[in-house]
Formats: sequence, C-alpha cells, structure tokens
Amino acid sequence: MDNGEKIYDVLILGGGPAGLSAAIYAGRAKHSALVIERETFGGKVFNIKDLENYPGILTGETGADFSERVAAQAWSFGAEKALGEVLSAELTGDVKELICTSAVYRGRTVIMATGKSISTANKREIKGETEYVGRGVSYCAVCDGTFFSGLDVFIVGGGDRALEESLYLSKIARKVTIINDADSLRAEKKLVNLVNKAENVSVVTETVITEIGGGDLVTLVDTENIKTGERNTITAAEGENFGVFILTGTGQQTGFFKDTLETKDDYIVTDEEMRTSVPGVFAAGDVRFKTFRQAVTAAADGATAALNAGKYLMEAK
Repeated sequence: MDNGEKIYDVLILGGGPAGLSAAIYAGRAKHSALVIERETFGGKVFNIKDLENYPGILTGETGADFSERVAAQAWSFGAEKALGEVLSAELTGDVKELICTSAVYRGRTVIMATGKSISTANKREIKGETEYVGRGVSYCAVCDGTFFSGLDVFIVGGGDRALEESLYLSKIARKVTIINDADSLRAEKKLVNLVNKAENVSVVTETVITEIGGGDLVTLVDTENIKTGERNTITAAEGENFGVFILTGTGQQTGFFKDTLETKDDYIVTDEEMRTSVPGVFAAGDVRFKTFRQAVTAAADGATAALNAGKYLMEAK
C-alpha cells in the first residue's frame, strides 16, 4: 500500500526514547514528522516495571506510564505515528523511501532509531521469557542490574557481551551464573580469565534455560543439559527473586539497510552529530555504535539527530 504523494520532512524509524525525543524536537521546529514503530511506542523502556534512572521521573512511575507521557508530548507537537515493520529502504536519493508492511513512506530525511530488538537476535524463545520481560527478564545489565542488588542472577550467553555484563553484575548481584549452550566460552581470552577469577561468577556449559517462571517476579528457572538431557529446577529463596539476562547477541534491526549505511559490529556508525555515511540519514539511540546505551543517552541522541536533520533541510533548500 502506498502512502500517496506526501513527503515528510523527517521520517523517524523507531518509537523508543530516541525516536520520540527526535519527534518532539522535529515537531517543535515545525517539521512534518512521522514515527514508524513496529511494536510499542516507548521501546524496551515500556516494559520496565520501576523506572528510576531518568531525570525528572515521577516516583513510582512505570516504564509504560513514562512512555505514554513522552509519546503524548510528541503527538502534541504535531508528529504523526504509524505502526508497521520496514521491509526495505531507499536512502540515497533526495527523497528517501521506507517500504513497510503497512505502506510506503517518503521523507527528505530519515532518523534511524530502531534500538535493539528483543524479539530477534537476542530472543531465545524460552518458555516464560516474553511474559517476564521487565519482571526479571532483561536484555541489558547496565540498564537493569541495580534491580537485582544482592540477589542471584543468570546470564544466557557465552560471548564477549555476556561476559562483560556478567563482570558488571558481579559487583551488584550476590551470585552470577552464566548458562552457556556450548562446551566452552566464546569470548576473548582476557574476559574468560577475568570471569574465572571472579569469586561470585560461575559457568555452566552445554546447558540451556528451558523455562522461566514464578509469580509476579521470576522465582524459578528450569535448565537442561543438552548433552546428557539432565534437567534441573532452581528456585529462589523465600522472599527473593531472580534476574535472567538474555545476552546472546546484539539484536540490532539493521538488516534492511546494512548494505547502504556504514556499520560496525551490526551497529550504525555516526559522527557526534548523529550523521551516518549517507547524507540526510541520521541514527540515534541503541542502534548507533557507541559506549553507553541508556534511555537518557538515547533521548539525547534523538534530540541531536532531529536538530541536525533540521539543519540539513535548511541547507538543502
């Protein structure tokens, strides 16, 4: 389905903190903007039960409440919204095209704010995983690690990222257990050595988590040894709960434009102004190659991208 002849000033792909922040800044500048989201406006923040580390957050506010407030702010400035998944993109011309499941959208600039997909590379299809996102299941230790201070946590994965975040969690959690389906860790030797030296980190190889369960929070983890078939049920102590971090891949939604934009480790490469290798195309938030991935840094990226998209539009006239 074609969206007609309308050409937006700014097409924003992704409705998380980066995308919504970009929409607010684009709307305030009187640019026509469209935010395209494939799941839920708010991104992975939407699933956070207790959002604590964002400036100005209301006491007791959930990620869903926060996401709704930010989205409403974006729409109040005139940004439009659409649900759909991008199938392919034409980004090199003066007018860019995003071919989606719902329509074809055109814009003079594009801001890629797709974040990290928790339903693609990272997702393991573990029974109970989806139900417990934000209630014990997480895809980012730096984002959610503090919720499990003094508790036991499990890491699913055996690569560099899994070990890096395991070491981070070892300073917060009481015990960290790495569940790895291979017979050995696949990370850098330096990281493996650090994990082996960490007193509260253990590694279980040739094993997968088959189910995550509990009540309101995760209190039960079922595992299975893929070589012997031996099953084990691990239950949290009374009054406690577990954290389960799925860290098996990067999960960036970059496949449909990977051949057009410069990427590194599946992240989009930008300069400090959020400009990509293609004129008129910007990237913001977790999809960008950078060090820190937090809601507040994503929002800052989105604002910067929108401001520079406006500058690009002015210079193109």
